[in-house]
Amino acid sequence: MAPKIGSVVVAIVVSLAMVSLVAGSSGTATFYTPPYTPSACFGFQEQGTMIAAASDVFWNGGAACGKRLAVTCTGATNQGVPQPCTGRSVTVKIVDYCPAGCRGTIDLSQEAFAAIANPDAGKILVEYHEFIHDKLCSFAGSKIKIRMA
Repeated sequence: MAPKIGSVVVAIVVSLAMVSLVAGSSGTATFYTPPYTPSACFGFQEQGTMIAAASDVFWNGGAACGKRLAVTCTGATNQGVPQPCTGRSVTVKIVDYCPAGCRGTIDLSQEAFAAIANPDAGKILVEYHEFIHDKLCSFAGSKIKIRMA
């Protein structure tokens, strides 16, 4: 019996060693409309529609290019649409730069914004998490997210 318990403990310790906690970042999101090219990161290369432009908050001189973010609407920024969120999250790829004066932390494509919120809201509160190795896990009902290293 003891060897089974030891194996289980070792498996749990190894699993935990491969996991790192990820705190979400909060901000605001707006959206932009097509055409989505050219972009600051990929020029005239088409990158699909689940894309976004990074503001100075995390642009970092272009280091944000190609990063994938999980974005979730957390609430309204105005009284026009008091409950804009759809309850879903969207994964976007950073393909562009939203220059100084950008109205949001992240400027989502129109399609990405519509997946998580009513476009009539125009601007929403969001939480976003960067994907590492394209794997992001979360505990149901928890604000703590876990990503596999």
